[in-house]
Amino acid sequence: MKTFLVFTGTGPVLFLSSFETIDDPRALGKLRDKGITKFIAYEVDGDVARQRYGLRFDRNAADLEGVADIRVLDYDGSHAFRKFSFAELGREYRHEE
Repeated sequence: MKTFLVFTGTGPVLFLSSFETIDDPRALGKLRDKGITKFIAYEVDGDVARQRYGLRFDRNAADLEGVADIRVLDYDGSHAFRKFSFAELGREYRHEE
């Protein structure tokens, strides 16, 4: 399970994903289905996200068990952005179609 803070044209969104990377072609297809075709994303440590989101994280993670998909963990951009310091952001991904 991976967690990604994704910066889109409308602001940050926190995603929980069963894909290893956000640039996996299947993940990109799921994002495309949500209208996201250009973004900058950062991997976020799953344990840190679990601590900060608690039951919401656990429910989404359970929903993703055995499924190749992505779930929105936090769609409130300013809230998701404030939850993590820059030092906590991991690998950067950039994508533009």
